[in-house]
Amino acid sequence: MLIDTHTHLYAKAFNNDRDEMIQRAIQQGVSQFLLPNIDEDSIAGMLELESKYPGRCFPMMGLHPCSVGEDYQKDLAWVKRWIDQRDFIAIGEIGVDLYWDKTYVEEQKAAFIQQSEWAIEKDRPIVIHSRESIDMLIDLVRQIDDPKLRGVFHCFTGDKRQAEEIMELGFYLGIGGVLTFKNSGLDKTLAEISLDRVILETDAPYLAPVPYRGKRNESAYVSLVADKIASIKQLPIEEVASITSLNAQTLFQLAPGPEL
Repeated sequence: MLIDTHTHLYAKAFNNDRDEMIQRAIQQGVSQFLLPNIDEDSIAGMLELESKYPGRCFPMMGLHPCSVGEDYQKDLAWVKRWIDQRDFIAIGEIGVDLYWDKTYVEEQKAAFIQQSEWAIEKDRPIVIHSRESIDMLIDLVRQIDDPKLRGVFHCFTGDKRQAEEIMELGFYLGIGGVLTFKNSGLDKTLAEISLDRVILETDAPYLAPVPYRGKRNESAYVSLVADKIASIKQLPIEEVASITSLNAQTLFQLAPGPEL
């Protein structure tokens, strides 16, 4: 059993074959799918999937850093309304993105802190987007300094030092298709750390693993990430699946999924 802990199944890229794509993933042993929110427009599709696939699809709530602008407080208002009116598996995805645009870095940081505080209030994990900002997010988590704050650095691409600092904070590492990229260096990092704090993800439809790099990613390909970890760690893929799925169940307080 595998769990895709970060997948945008509601994305337009899946509009023509969404159900077939989900069935392909289930056939590959993926029993559950965690859906990070992006902005106000992504909510309806996310909740529709939760309704259609109960026990399999689980929505999060949050404002993606690339959706943070000058009037971010207005967006945070609807985030707060949603998390007050119903439960979500996590607050996310939230964080800081220094890759696309650095115009609103201070606003991204403020939005991250505010949403992290709501996660503490609701006793929910956070899902952190940290593109080119891993050290900054580590520092922000330290600044918040609350033992109830927990979560995952999604799409982790850092080095051993960063991995160890994240794990010391009690957070997890979300490992996806980048692990299979030839020059990512992530394979060397994984070789040197324990799997105790590793969970699997795809970030579909983005960042497809080899041999699909550059094409549309989908949740079935999380099995390729597990296979790569098994190769690096010289473990049976069943053991990698078991360890990472248990980690995901622990972090997100997930009951085991329906039968495949």
